This record gives sequence, structure tokens and C-alpha cells, in this order.
Amino acid sequence: MAGSAGSPNHLQQLESTLELFVENVRQLGIVVADFQPQGQPALNQKITTLVALMQDIERVRPHVEEIQVPLEVCDYIDEGRNPQLYTKDCMEKALAKNEQVKGKIDAYRRFKALLLVELNKVFPHEMNKYRAYRGENGLAPPPPNMPSNLP
Repeated sequence: MAGSAGSPNHLQQLESTLELFVENVRQLGIVVADFQPQGQPALNQKITTLVALMQDIERVRPHVEEIQVPLEVCDYIDEGRNPQLYTKDCMEKALAKNEQVKGKIDAYRRFKALLLVELNKVFPHEMNKYRAYRGENGLAPPPPNMPSNLP
């Protein structure tokens, strides 16, 4: 699988190249902010390095362009938050939503059981017909034109 789109080697190469690029841009900013004529060779070297790093990024691009990053990760970065916390936060939100939905399901089950008990008290004959129609497992029989072996 080496050479497949988004392989770890390509991602690591892109990551290290981007880190070098950012560091060189930072250094270029320092050179430009305090530019002296004798600093021209250093400035030229930084610009040449940046161009080479951009070429490296362009060479890696076809191998990683299929990777999709959720926009929320970019929002995390814009807010100054660690993008590695995105997955953790998503899992915590999913767990909270799961617990909320489970609570609703449990409440509906309790309501159904209570409703059946109360309906049985008021309409015992109709409830017996209902139970016979639904069957022991609570599933309705298939319609007459449907095969009975469907799930």
C-alpha cells in the first residue's frame, strides 16, 4: 500500500515540509523587519528556500489531495485551539447525544408499558385482540401480499 493516496509517508513528508516552510517564513520576517544591505544574501537564501519548499509541497500534493479535513478543524485552529482535540470533542458530543437518546428511548418504553397496563384495565377485550394480532414478540404479522420470511 506504499504509494497509495494519503499514505503515512506522504503525510509525514507534507507535515515536515510545512513545518520547515512556516519556520522559514518566520525567519524571513525577521530578516525583512531588520533589513540591512549586507543581509541581502541571507534574504535571497530564505526566498530560495521558500520556493524549494513550495515545490516540495506541490510534489506531495497529488498524494494527499483526496484527504478531507472537516471545516470545524480549521475553526479550531482559527480559535487558537489544538486541532487534535477535535476528535475528542466529537466523541464527547456523540456520547452525550447517545445518552440523551437512550434516556428518551427508556422513557418511551416505560410509557408504552404503562399505557398497555392502563389500556388493559379499561379495554381488556380489545387488548386481548391487540396482543393476538401483534403476537408474542410484539411484531405485527406481514401484510397478506408479503412473504412471511422477511425480517
